Amino acid sequence: MLESTLRNRAKHLLTASGRSDVPPFMVMDVMAAAARIEAAGGHVIHMEVGQPSEPAPKVALAAARAALEAGRIDYTSALGIPSLRERIARHYRDTYGCHVDAARIVVTTGSSGAFILAFLAMFEPGDRVAVTVPGYPPYRHILTALGCEPVLIETTSDTRHALTGEALLAAHRKAPLKGVLVGSPANPTGTMMSREALTSLIHAAESAGIRFISDEIYHGLDYAFPAVTAAELSPDALVINSFSKYFCMTGWRVGWMVVPEVLVRPIERLQQNLSISVPTLSQIAAEAAFEGREEMEAIKRGYQENRNILIEGFPRAGLKKFLPADGAFYLYADVSDFTSDSFAFASEMLEKTHVAATPGVDFDPVHGRAFIRFSYARSADEMREAVARIARWLG
Repeated sequence: MLESTLRNRAKHLLTASGRSDVPPFMVMDVMAAAARIEAAGGHVIHMEVGQPSEPAPKVALAAARAALEAGRIDYTSALGIPSLRERIARHYRDTYGCHVDAARIVVTTGSSGAFILAFLAMFEPGDRVAVTVPGYPPYRHILTALGCEPVLIETTSDTRHALTGEALLAAHRKAPLKGVLVGSPANPTGTMMSREALTSLIHAAESAGIRFISDEIYHGLDYAFPAVTAAELSPDALVINSFSKYFCMTGWRVGWMVVPEVLVRPIERLQQNLSISVPTLSQIAAEAAFEGREEMEAIKRGYQENRNILIEGFPRAGLKKFLPADGAFYLYADVSDFTSDSFAFASEMLEKTHVAATPGVDFDPVHGRAFIRFSYARSADEMREAVARIARWLG
């Protein structure tokens, strides 16, 4: 009897917290289903994962090998290796003609670690933070887990699916917002904000006392026009970037932030306590990666070719409606002519064609049942084969 009572008490003690009750990232379910097909001998074309198929730049790999052979890999400063922070600051001068003090650079454990640090430093539990839909799901989920309230603002084709200052201020008038987060190039849409649009949005936010966060992890992967950094437009904007996408270093888990000067020390204290420092080997490789531009630009040209294959091929396959693919490596396609359930559509497409893609409900709880996200970060031959398979299925 006593043993049974203790077991029941233990079960009660081990109940998960309410803040852990966030939705799963549905793309992981698609990946699991694709793995089962591959285990049975099927050839799956992976268009579900937002991950480059190429490895890190050769110079980054060489730097990591050299560091391993040299011996100890120790902790670094919580803000990051000073030379890496200086190199990131130089990147802003070289790429954007924008002066950013290296003292405002914080190296993070990927962009995911940056979001956590930024939200903790900028917001209190209960604060309302605007995010756009469609949008990257962990924006909402991390905010929720930290006790904040994500406020969803729909975007439309009228603004090329970019958030406007008018829409932001309208949401703010309904109930005050503490912050707003936008991404350009965006996931899942691939759309980008022009300099004028981003400038206007930042001005609207700051004039209303709304703190501004810019997710720029797909910078470098811009095709329609050059991406603009919020660091150039406001010293009070917090910018998040990563080595995962353009530099093909997803598993290395290293990113960075450009933070307002007043937040440097608070974020340093948070990083000291939450992770001590970012993995040293990843930081060493990341610093070297900046010298792999020629290699990265060749990969980018491959993405551009893949983008063209899908833009030209999907309409012939039956997928005639999709959002402008200005940047990143995604095409967000409207499948409402075929289904009202994008999850079921993605599941059937995977089963019938062995093409894996992500249902839009992951990115948009409002209209996502009408959309599918396709990643085109694989080879050109795979993109052509994917178009052919989908054409046969839908035809």
